[in-house]
Amino acid sequence: MRRVRYDSVGGPLFLEDVPVPAPGPGELLVRTAAVGVTLPVVRKVTEAAEPIPLGGEIAGEVVAVGEGVSRFAAGDRVTGLCFGHGYAETVLLDEAMASPVPEGASAVEAVALVRSGLVALGALTAARPEPGGSVLVTAAASGVGHLAVQLARAHGASRVVGAVSDPAKDDFVRSLGADEVVRYGDDDWGAPVDCVLDAVGGDLLGRAVAALAPGGRLVAYSSGGGTVSAYDLLVGAKSVIGFQVARIAREQPELYEQWRLTLWRLFGEGALTPSVHGAFPLEAAQRAHAVIEARANRGKVVLVP
Repeated sequence: MRRVRYDSVGGPLFLEDVPVPAPGPGELLVRTAAVGVTLPVVRKVTEAAEPIPLGGEIAGEVVAVGEGVSRFAAGDRVTGLCFGHGYAETVLLDEAMASPVPEGASAVEAVALVRSGLVALGALTAARPEPGGSVLVTAAASGVGHLAVQLARAHGASRVVGAVSDPAKDDFVRSLGADEVVRYGDDDWGAPVDCVLDAVGGDLLGRAVAALAPGGRLVAYSSGGGTVSAYDLLVGAKSVIGFQVARIAREQPELYEQWRLTLWRLFGEGALTPSVHGAFPLEAAQRAHAVIEARANRGKVVLVP
């Protein structure tokens, strides 16, 4: 089978031929039909001290199961998070990280919706928005952000603001249901908001906190870091909450499953529509990463083996 790897920090990415792995206890062997490309994985390629397996979101068909697997069988369509080699034609997926793909949904839609949607829904839940409140989403055109904009609207926000890096993304973000779109470099981000969902971090984190109304809450789910002034939080009675969906998957599997079902329900009702910026073959993984690095995507970037 073919899979993508790299030998030095920063790449380049290339294909190699390797044997098909055998599923161990609790594992599914999945023939991939779609693989999600995310900013954290792109950053690992460019920043990790040494090359690592390219894991991530996958969707496809189960071809074999390991000992002890009880929820899935060969022929089932699944999606999930692969911690090993995910940029491949066949991958190993832990049963605990797998979810069924319902009828009527494609593998590409599953990859675009489930993992990114779980992050978006989890971050929104952590922000505890009140019905009729206001929500600002940074990286609003990203794989997670474009779903967060829709989820904020579906959960009753009366005002949704999308923050983006490029004015070329304005129309796309407005088409998702955003009332306003601001750019990171704008002097004014408009009226303060009750909640901020921040996927950028870094130098932008301070501006995101400043965008909060008194008593507002920012949920940080970015791997970009950043610092916040405790005094700014104190004087505005503001809160910053960290969110990591992998922790929910490990420690609260019932909640993880509840959120997954909510995403598919909203998808079925037409209230949540994943957008795919582009589907690239495995051999074009380097180009897919370049789109993410340039922050040029509008929606999800996907590899199609």
